[in-house]
Order: sequence, then structure tokens, then C-alpha cells
Amino acid sequence: MSAAPPSSAATAEELPEDLGAGSRGVARAPRDLPASPTFADLGVDDRLVKALEASGIAHPFPIQALTIADAVAGRDVCGKAKTGSGKTLAFGLPLLMRTAKAASKHPRALVLVPTRELAVQVTEVLEPLGEALGLQVRAVYGGTDLEQQVKQVGRGVDVVVATPGRLIDLTDRRALHLDDITTLVVDEADRMADMGFMPQVEWLLRHMTVKRQTLLFSATLDSAVDQLVKRYLEDPVFHEVASAQVTVSSMEHVFFKVHQLDKAKVAAAIVAGAGKTLLFVRTKRGADRLVADLREAGVRAAAIHGDLQQRVREKALAEFTDGRLPALVATDVAARGLDIEGVDVVVHYDPPEDHKAYLHRSGRTARAGESGVVVTLVLWDQELAVERLQKRLGLRFKLVEVFSNDPRLKDLSSWREGTHVGVAGGGNASR
Repeated sequence: MSAAPPSSAATAEELPEDLGAGSRGVARAPRDLPASPTFADLGVDDRLVKALEASGIAHPFPIQALTIADAVAGRDVCGKAKTGSGKTLAFGLPLLMRTAKAASKHPRALVLVPTRELAVQVTEVLEPLGEALGLQVRAVYGGTDLEQQVKQVGRGVDVVVATPGRLIDLTDRRALHLDDITTLVVDEADRMADMGFMPQVEWLLRHMTVKRQTLLFSATLDSAVDQLVKRYLEDPVFHEVASAQVTVSSMEHVFFKVHQLDKAKVAAAIVAGAGKTLLFVRTKRGADRLVADLREAGVRAAAIHGDLQQRVREKALAEFTDGRLPALVATDVAARGLDIEGVDVVVHYDPPEDHKAYLHRSGRTARAGESGVVVTLVLWDQELAVERLQKRLGLRFKLVEVFSNDPRLKDLSSWREGTHVGVAGGGNASR
């Protein structure tokens, strides 16, 4: 099974004509499909269309408009799009339409995701839609009671959303069997690879013995992901949502020189003036320490990282998502795959190790065309590394020394003038 080059691409402003299936994985558009199709135009079941409308969802995002028709038709699909682009409905709607009722311990559809948080998010989207078709959707992931999950799948689940490790645990115990899976989704495949889950994913794929449809979604199609596509997708059709470099076009970048003893107070002042703020640190211990410091400064904050119980992580994420919690502190691993709407500011409390981490972290504050502010806090011994980071990103911003009592921290827009000193490589990092 060989992978073809991407056959279609779209931006948020422009949808391509390539929407159907052609030879060698090259997409071709049905002639009667509108330029801006509705869910009904894409072949989505009327019951699902009504359920979407009841939730205020009337028009498909670009990745949905590109992939749904092919997936509904039964094609293997490889979708390239970043987190937050609407991938869950892109694979979820066709998956639900093509899923039959399952026997006990024998689900008919499977969604593999890299993190527990993403499993919860995907399930929350698919569960009410599944109810519209009489299907049960359940999430299984580590950090929760294994015996309880054994009982749940034993009662019969049609669609399972799972992290690889917990799914292997269930199959090893013969609490769940993979031999009736007819539709498989691999979501955030690049994050699976980054987190070292590809061996588990391939183990699971080898244990799915019946012919199936496979839908794979990823922000990149590099190395391990490309090999997965070549080995396990059959004549796939490729679709890509081409996104602009969000860090240079839809974000404001601020770099603050801070002092170690004042650093947490600077972060607290930013949160106090910003609203919903996501702060990134490098270690789990650093996350706990920052939460304690923020609380001491009078800021409500919580952390998500791998050492916390799942219920604690879910509570923090839920409160942050709905706006009850103004500050969420996360490690890079814990935040992978999260899709959080309405983040006003991203703070690199610990500067990222490389430009890819900067892009991934910063992208949490630019969803679906929204703009945002990205702040990097820099200690004296980190200045050279941050200057190198800026050069790699094509940015040139002054490192502005600040203290926590600076009133301008309550309004980060005041820093958008006078800090930009040109862009390496001729880019445009300032608006």
C-alpha cells in the first residue's frame, strides 16, 4: 500500500474543488457539489444534521468539507490538519454513520488517541451524536478504574475511544476484542509518534483481522506517520487544510526579562489582567510549584501533568475550559492534543526547548482565525537561548525587562508597540 502525495488543500477562506475519490488516491470533486457545501450536501445522515443544528453547528469547517464525503463513501482517508481544525467531526460523523450495533466485548468502531484528555474531549463530541443513531460511545484510558471499564465494555459498546496502553490492557484481559472493528480512526498520529506510542498502535492494528476502513488525521506526515500510512491504509485519499504560519500572522509576541524571585509574581500579574491564561512549564514539579506560587499571589490556578489523578486533571481542564479557572499550568506532554477554545494568553513560563515546541504551545491561543498574545519569560541565563529561538522562528523582538508591579502587565496590548525590531528572513511577525 503506497502513499500518494497530498491531493487537496484548503485554507479557512478557500475550499478546493477536490472532494471526491479518484485513481491513485487523487481526489476529484463531484460535479454537483456546491462550492460551500452543507453537512447534508456531504451526505451526512439527517439525524446527525439535526443534532448538529441543535448544537448550533450549521456549516462544516474546511477539513470536514474536504474529508466527510470520501469517508462516508468508505474510502481510507488521510487528513492533514492541526489540532483545533474540526477533525473530530470530520472523522466522527462518517464513523457513526458506518457503525452497526455491537455485540458484548466486540465494538465495531475504534478511535485511537494519544492522551486521556483527548479521549474525553472526543467522547464528549461523539456521545450525543451517537445517541441520535442509537449507538453507545465510551472512552477507555489509563488513570481510571480498570475493572469499571471492563464492566462497561462487557455490557456492549459500539464505538470505543481509547488510548493505546489501556486498550492493550483490555485486549490482554480478553475484556475487549478487536476482530469486529470495521472503522478505525487514528487521531493526532504525529503526537502518537512524538510520545513513543507507535509500537503500541501497530500492535493493535496487527490484531484487527477483518477488512476495515481507516481514517488517519495528523498535523504532519513525517517519518513514522508516513510509514503507518503506507503499511495500513489502502489506496488512501489525501486531504490537507493548509494553514498559515500562525505565529507570524495571528499572534502578538512579547518577551519579558524577569528576575527569578519576581518571576511567579509577573505571571500572576499577567493572569490578573488577561483572563484565560495557559502557562507552560518543563517539569511536573515546576507545574506544582508555579500553581502554589500563583495561589499565594491570589490567582486561582490548577495544573495538569502525568502524576495527577485523572479526575483531578479532568476537573482542572473543565473549569479552565468554561472560564471558572483563569490559569491552567501544563507540561508539554500533558497538553498534547488538547483543544481549548478562547485562550487569551499563552505564557512560556519556562522557555521552550526548540522552535517546534514554541509553535505547538503558542498555537493554543490562535484557533480558527482568532488572534492571541504569547508571552515568554526569560531569566538572565536564558537570554542567548531565547535569541537563538527567535532567529529560528524568524522573529526579532526586544527582551524587555519588567517587574511584577508594572501596571502595564494588566494590559498586554501596551507592549505591542515599540518591542518589535524587525524580522529575520523578511517575515512579518508584527501587525
